[in-house]
Amino acid sequence: MGNSNDMPNPDELREMFKVLSETVPGLLESLAKVMYGEKESAEYGKAVANFYKALTDAGMTTEQAFQLTREYMGNMSLGNIFRGVSQSGVERRAKERSGED
Repeated sequence: MGNSNDMPNPDELREMFKVLSETVPGLLESLAKVMYGEKESAEYGKAVANFYKALTDAGMTTEQAFQLTREYMGNMSLGNIFRGVSQSGVERRAKERSGED
């Protein structure tokens, strides 16, 4: 694949998919454990509680603190993480095509 517009040949594609099929499942399993394992979940719960407490201690109303805490928790879901990664990749490719750095 000489330049970024070249398509990989079938052998290169086959090798890429082989590597992906061998590595991605393990990565997803590890990531899920980090995010949703029993110990990790307990620590995450404490972090969320501390976040909420810090907001209310700083003078926010309980409603404001609840809304921000809800957003904080939503940002930590696997779906949002993958969505953010894919969006950053799309944005990066768009910049590359337009010649921006």
